[in-house]
Amino acid sequence: MPKGFFKVPVAKNEPILSYAPGSAERMALKEQIEQFRSTQTDIPMYIGGEEVRTGNLVPIYPPHDHGHLLGHYHQGDETHVYRAIDAAHNAKEKWAALSWEHRASIFLKAADLIAGPYRQKMNASTMLGQSKNVYQAEIDAACEMADFLRFNVQYMTQIYADQPESSEGIWNRLEYRPLEGFVFALTPFNFTSIAGNLPSAPALMGNVVVWKPSKTAIYSAKIIMEVFMEAGVPDGVINLIYASGPTVARVVFEHPDFAGIHFTGSTGVFQDIWANIGNNIKKYKSYPRIVGETGGKDFVIAHKSCDARAVATALSRGAFEYQGQKCSAASRAYLPASRWEEIHQYLKADLSAMKMGPPEDFSNFINAVIDEAAFKKLTSEIDAAKNSPEAEVILGGNYDKTKGYFIEPTVILAKNPFYQTMQEELFGPVLTIYIYEDNSLDETLNILDRTSIYALTGAVFAQDRYAIEHITKKLSNAAGNFYINDKPTGAVVGQQPFGGARGSGTNDKAGSLLNLIRWISPRTIKENFVPPTNFRYPFMG
Repeated sequence: MPKGFFKVPVAKNEPILSYAPGSAERMALKEQIEQFRSTQTDIPMYIGGEEVRTGNLVPIYPPHDHGHLLGHYHQGDETHVYRAIDAAHNAKEKWAALSWEHRASIFLKAADLIAGPYRQKMNASTMLGQSKNVYQAEIDAACEMADFLRFNVQYMTQIYADQPESSEGIWNRLEYRPLEGFVFALTPFNFTSIAGNLPSAPALMGNVVVWKPSKTAIYSAKIIMEVFMEAGVPDGVINLIYASGPTVARVVFEHPDFAGIHFTGSTGVFQDIWANIGNNIKKYKSYPRIVGETGGKDFVIAHKSCDARAVATALSRGAFEYQGQKCSAASRAYLPASRWEEIHQYLKADLSAMKMGPPEDFSNFINAVIDEAAFKKLTSEIDAAKNSPEAEVILGGNYDKTKGYFIEPTVILAKNPFYQTMQEELFGPVLTIYIYEDNSLDETLNILDRTSIYALTGAVFAQDRYAIEHITKKLSNAAGNFYINDKPTGAVVGQQPFGGARGSGTNDKAGSLLNLIRWISPRTIKENFVPPTNFRYPFMG
């Protein structure tokens, strides 16, 4: 059959649409939202290409309108986990043997479907199911997801092109095999693009996948699966299940064919998974790949030379976009005493101008937190700060769950740099600020570096270049994604590979070549064109 060294289309970041009043995309999205709101969706599992319905229905409500029923999903059990693993096993041989350019074509088509005919379905399902405003949905569910797919294809070809040197009479080559067994993808609620990338990245490299999404993001996961199927992902390559976490863990982590996990979620869950894998290590055919991006207690450190307006904007956006439900969200800030009042006034003005409400109203900047459990955790921390001698709620602090899980953007001023909300990940619209004396910069940097277990994102604001270099070096291990005069959120695929170390994960950089390498098992092949025919070496003469 014909062969060739194929060059894939050069990956480019998907342009972000404006959704300005009167724009075609705004009208199309409004129509899609109304269609979804007026229809109760029945959401099956997808195992081996089949729609699987159990009749054990779980309702789905928008976090911002928990009186409105969007639909139901079919809860699975242990039998469905085994069935998904079997379906993956049955698909593995043909998928691994498929020429790489055909795998590339499938996921390039998926990217074009997301950027094109599925764009507003992706956005609307994310806005309704996960309470994201239009801009946050667009940069995530449409643009970043298309970027993941396109750039991963390009990175795959770079990996395959990396070949060893050969000496005279020898041809050395590397082939990049998928892992033996299946990969388990466990995906979060907060980024639809991550929910799409975690199963598709291993699949692109020839692996088969069992995918369990967050129960609070099943509404958009269904659309992702529809895209994969229309793009031509063969039956059984990616299997979507909705069984409970403990049920899935019990089956997956004891299965001899478990080959790896691609995870985004909490640090505690990831640590439990790692321990579980370690306890079962003798059961597996090979050592599983463990790839995880977990929590963050992401920081902003401002120097006395900073631009106060830029700092306030970075805090307003970095802490409160998508209600702070980003692992990269700015959740603690260290600000110099000499600039605090100026920054405070800008920040106060920003928060007073932010509208809060449902994402269907495009004028709302703040929407609801994801569910009642998150609401209870966050409001308890806010109430604790109101009553603590070590902290003061200086902005926001109000909340209401009558119609949806709404919490005002809240700013806590900590008198103690080790106050609990300076250390613990809250995952919500709560920012804690500590004011340091200008001459205590190094002491503050040391405190910042040892305050939390995390090392995901961080930012420095300064105009003094000596200060920028000094702070950047002092905090070299404090963040896997570090920003200079910018907010610590919004990493773009192909530009800022994302991931952190310490308690924030394995730092395998989603959206980069580094991540895809984890899903292959290289084999070195040495071919000798004229092999020796005598065992003797010259030194033996």
